[in-house]
Amino acid sequence: MEAALDQPSADTEPDSIDYQQVLEATLGDPFSSNNRIRVLRNGIEIFPPMLEAIRQARVSVELLTFIYWQGDIAEQFSQALTERARAGVRVRVILDAIGALKMPKALVEQMRSAGVDIVWFRPTVRWKLWELDNRTHRKVLVCDDRIAFTGGVGIAKEWEGDARDPNEWRDTHFQIEGPAVQGLQAAFIDNWVESGRAVRDDVARMARAQAPQPAGESRIRVMKTAAAVNWSPIATTFHVLLAMARHKVRITTAYFVPNAAMVKLLQETVQRGVDVQVLVPGPYHDHRVAQLAQEDEYVPLMKAGVRMWAYQPSMLHAKVVTVDDEVACVGSANFNQRSMSKDDEVALLILDETVLSELDRHFEEDCSRAEELRAEDFRRHGLFRKIKAKTMGLFRHQM
Repeated sequence: MEAALDQPSADTEPDSIDYQQVLEATLGDPFSSNNRIRVLRNGIEIFPPMLEAIRQARVSVELLTFIYWQGDIAEQFSQALTERARAGVRVRVILDAIGALKMPKALVEQMRSAGVDIVWFRPTVRWKLWELDNRTHRKVLVCDDRIAFTGGVGIAKEWEGDARDPNEWRDTHFQIEGPAVQGLQAAFIDNWVESGRAVRDDVARMARAQAPQPAGESRIRVMKTAAAVNWSPIATTFHVLLAMARHKVRITTAYFVPNAAMVKLLQETVQRGVDVQVLVPGPYHDHRVAQLAQEDEYVPLMKAGVRMWAYQPSMLHAKVVTVDDEVACVGSANFNQRSMSKDDEVALLILDETVLSELDRHFEEDCSRAEELRAEDFRRHGLFRKIKAKTMGLFRHQM
């Protein structure tokens, strides 16, 4: 009885918290140490190192992407992949059959004729309608098993430039070196196998490979989630991050469509004294329907104390969550119901003070180019706008 009385109350906040210990205990799988992370902001910083890594590859290139559309950058990637394949490098590409529909057929033919092995992930089949709703939203590039990239960027002209105007989208991507590269490679292989391709060569190569060499001081946990119904580890991760927050939470997301449980958790997090701020797209949004659906939850969140910002210069496509200057969750997952329950995603949990400082600085800089949203502004919306928002809200689970 006395031992039971000595147990701390669940409502008691600890004086300090070991973020790695809590995350490993609640989510499983340990962090890998000795990684190096480079934060890349917007196409002007993102695409050059990706293309350089492809061009310098000597053994293998693996590209997995939801979006591969059109534009100069789409042609540059095709040319780089084609050249490496002709040079004898094993080049494999996975394209989501829905997300990459806009890709010019000429680029596909150019790569295939050079020996690039291309697969379409879950191609549309009329009698398999259920597969249309579950996509791979992952964005992964791995070169020579030693350098990898992931984040929010798509291969298309929309991501070129530096978010200076509506034609240049705002996004964040990450270059990874070290043991965590293996986790991103596993995300590629996961979708490769589902697409009906063999991995015998991969197994043989990895059996001969040396252990990854230390590259830096970052601790990373790679999380690949599979398309499911109603839930995924991404949702659990967001729940854990909010529950463990003690001081502040910063959420940058292209699509902010939380379900009722997540709205309640955000409200409770603020009520505990945590400073919660959310940055979402403003006037330039590639899915206006999704924007209307998410607006339905703005007022109750703002009334609870969540501060919300609308990015003004261009479409905001980044996906970054930071907690207490200690841990970041980045990758392909949005703070929406598709990422939390429907699509294949890949995310990194990062423990690195330098990276966290840079991401929080980016958040502040983005907010300086945003407008803070006010609950009273939404209350003044006309009846027709409110009806549209409520109607779109009925389809929130699809967004």
